[in-house]
Amino acid sequence: MRRLSTGVPELDKLIAGGIPEGFFVALTGEPGTGKTILCMHFVSQGLRGEEGCIYVTTEEDRSSIINQAEQFNLGFGDGLKKGRLIIIDALTGSGDWSIDTLDIEKLVSKIIEAKKALGYGHARLVIDSLSAFWLDKPSMARRYSYSIKRILSKWNLTILATSQYAITTADAFGFGVEHIADGIIRFRRVVRGGILRRYIIVEKMRQTPHSLYMYEVTIVDGKGLTLLRPTAARVEDIAIPENVKDMVRRSHERTGYEVA
Repeated sequence: MRRLSTGVPELDKLIAGGIPEGFFVALTGEPGTGKTILCMHFVSQGLRGEEGCIYVTTEEDRSSIINQAEQFNLGFGDGLKKGRLIIIDALTGSGDWSIDTLDIEKLVSKIIEAKKALGYGHARLVIDSLSAFWLDKPSMARRYSYSIKRILSKWNLTILATSQYAITTADAFGFGVEHIADGIIRFRRVVRGGILRRYIIVEKMRQTPHSLYMYEVTIVDGKGLTLLRPTAARVEDIAIPENVKDMVRRSHERTGYEVA
């Protein structure tokens, strides 16, 4: 099995050397926890290896993604010049490499077009974020995720897809991108002592003996995402937030299920 480096050596060590080629991996968690930066590392690593890379952005425009990557010396500008990187702008809908609506069929079609433009061989794909495509219809999360995985699996792609939600539907547990994904890397954040702290844990990675520890991470200007140290789990680190519990209760009340 060929494994692809995430571009973060410390993270690679937690997943037996990298992500298995051809996998669909979900990066989940709250905004501001480092998901986009990990996506950029993944693409940057591919560019260093002369792989084709596709980056779909739904919450920032193309120039913002390029500028942020350059802030961490991740070489997006050079990748664009060499024709090894295509950025699909799904926010502004402007330019040849864009989609004008958040439509799954249009997304898949544009990704396939980009893969053909990059040519034969393996390519890395980032969709940041996939949850933008079901904001107004969360019940479709699992179906959309499955459709993307099924269709794009034929195109020799390894995929990272971010989701802004730890639980992607009102029913929770198993109906979103996490259930479809081959791997789940979850990001968390908490304020302790007046300081924002970020954490990462590999919750799932098929065919991989992965670490079960949660690690504190930091974001360093000029370098990017860095793992610091494993941390002891606390109840608030793993418990479902009260607002999510309330959402689940209301959903089950509507459908007649009993909630403990």
